[in-house]
Amino acid sequence: MTTGSCLCGAVHFIVTGPLRPVIACHCSQCRKTSGHHVAATSARRDRIAVTGEVTWFQSSATARRGFCATCGSNLFWDGAGENLSIFAGSLDGATGLKIAGHIFCADKGDYYEIPKGVPQAEGYDPALTTMVVD
Repeated sequence: MTTGSCLCGAVHFIVTGPLRPVIACHCSQCRKTSGHHVAATSARRDRIAVTGEVTWFQSSATARRGFCATCGSNLFWDGAGENLSIFAGSLDGATGLKIAGHIFCADKGDYYEIPKGVPQAEGYDPALTTMVVD
């Protein structure tokens, strides 16, 4: 079981299943919503219980972003598929998770470098982003 929350504590969630390794997304939308790149894990939707009110913003035709309306914490990215992405920084305590790859590297900011040693994709990479954990 893994728990998480927003900064002010108005939104909490519990994940009762395994989490996917963390994927860093450098797309312009993730950079705009976070101020940097986003690091997200994911879990099956039916294994995530949320308490409190999540505000959703439809950021594209195929995805929406969930955040706390009180403190503004970015919590979720919701696209098609079996999993809901969870921003790794919203998880409580040690997770044991590691970054397994970087996507949308062509859009990254010019003020930082992506470390070598893990897969990097210029854009979307379904092999990285659609990992479904049991």
